[in-house]
Amino acid sequence: MSLDKVLVFGHQNPDTDAIGSSMSFAYLRKNSPVGSMNTEVVALGEVNEETAFALNYFGLEAPRVVKSAKEEGVDTVILTDHNEFQQSISDIEEVTIFGVVDHHRVDNFRTASPLFMQIEPVGSASSIVYRKFLELGLEIPKALAGMMLSGLISDTLLLKSPTTHPSDFNVAEELAKIAEVDLQEYGMAMLKAGTNLSTKTAEELIDIDAKTFELNGSKVRVAQVNTVDIPEVLARLDELKAAIQAAIATNGYDDFVFMITDIVNSNSEILEIGSHPEKVEVAFNFSLNDDHAFLAGAVSRKKQVVPQLTESFNA
Repeated sequence: MSLDKVLVFGHQNPDTDAIGSSMSFAYLRKNSPVGSMNTEVVALGEVNEETAFALNYFGLEAPRVVKSAKEEGVDTVILTDHNEFQQSISDIEEVTIFGVVDHHRVDNFRTASPLFMQIEPVGSASSIVYRKFLELGLEIPKALAGMMLSGLISDTLLLKSPTTHPSDFNVAEELAKIAEVDLQEYGMAMLKAGTNLSTKTAEELIDIDAKTFELNGSKVRVAQVNTVDIPEVLARLDELKAAIQAAIATNGYDDFVFMITDIVNSNSEILEIGSHPEKVEVAFNFSLNDDHAFLAGAVSRKKQVVPQLTESFNA
């Protein structure tokens, strides 16, 4: 297939799976034995410390950051690790979406033409991309195996999250073998690299991994940070609240839900600022105290936070 340049990218505020899946899928499409494409992997934001650790470990550079496809002279794109337009490139509605590889719900998504679309309820977009390599019989470079593994580890918290699909365990083992790493040792080192929060401002903390959702007419921002010490983050509560209130004022969010996740003990603290605290309390069956509450066993925004918020806001 001959096409002009096609940009491949994950969502805004890219996490490790957004970067790993887009890098790997861009390579796959460019080297596909059944029809190559002139793909370029790009990012919609700077990488976080966890992703930087993975890139450095496997000797790769972060994709360059772009803001608009049209400014790049590109009118065709491929999305990985997202499909909702508010999480995508700024001019997503003005370009042709050739394809989507994702593992999230489908919402706020429409196209003028048919497209390639593969969405599965697995632990990461990287899991899907890995199987596409197998289907095509395409050899996986060691470094890209490492990035797909890193994306899977990140999104499933080393296969401990309820979003982990039974197939992900084998995928992780196979990718670790190709990447020549010890799954547990590398995985924990990577996750811990992303928990160094002390050097970040409150504004940076609430934007490390944040997505906006339209819930029954409300614009809800749901952010998450991983840590090994929830009290250390809560010690900055006043600072975090001020940053969230500023973000609400600037961006018109109705609510901002901030998830502080303990990657060792698999629990989270939920901080809610906005117009509907009662809906957040109903969603998680808890009572907010000083705008926050403990949520035992919660580590997954996708499975343990967003669906519950959606149900509560729609009630």
